[in-house]
Amino acid sequence: MTPPPVDPWVDAAAIRIADAIVRAAAEADDGLARVAVAGGKTPAPVYRRLVDLGHVDWSRVLIYFGDERRVPPDHAESNYRMVRETLLDPAGLEPSQVFPMDGARPEGDTAAAEYADLLPVPLPVLILGIGEDGHTASLFPGSPALEERTRHVVAVPAAGARRARLTITPPVITEARRVLVLARGIRKAPAVARALGGAWDPGACPSQLARHGTWLVDPEAAASLSPRSIHITGTGTPPRV
Repeated sequence: MTPPPVDPWVDAAAIRIADAIVRAAAEADDGLARVAVAGGKTPAPVYRRLVDLGHVDWSRVLIYFGDERRVPPDHAESNYRMVRETLLDPAGLEPSQVFPMDGARPEGDTAAAEYADLLPVPLPVLILGIGEDGHTASLFPGSPALEERTRHVVAVPAAGARRARLTITPPVITEARRVLVLARGIRKAPAVARALGGAWDPGACPSQLARHGTWLVDPEAAASLSPRSIHITGTGTPPRV
């Protein structure tokens, strides 16, 4: 049976992430690449392709998480579950190589503080997504977490239908050595345009915090972008799209 064709955007995104991981391992004193991954729907096929490529020596990779819903690890909405099914199990990572956030723990602030002690900052590789509202990780527009400057992980309370979460904070994003942002689909186009070309206001569009990173954007998500529309009014360097 002929295998299904590889999605060009998925393939390109996986190659860029693989390259970042390989470079991070080569630069590390102990030869280990420390990677914080994103949850959500967009990264899932990229993670599967990342394993299929065969470019990464997964025995030299440690996996961390950028955010997590306050649910058990086997819950359908768990970022850990998605990453385990699409990346960790297919790549054959050992439990000692994976550092999930404890989303099931009742004491959110304690879980956040303990994870902050595990999280390497600056992160050598940080993979992020972007929501239709411009959020990234679990930093949502108007969230008090956007004002955090000292803690690296905080608990985010539930809001409306949105579950309580744990998330990395702005300093983790701005200090990461390699940031890769995955954006796909026409519904993300307004948020991508605001993130990369809008006036600097991360309180309203938190994904602007990753503006300095490499943005892996498909044609639909890039529909509202043009070279002339991208202007940097913050303090970071121009994005790579």
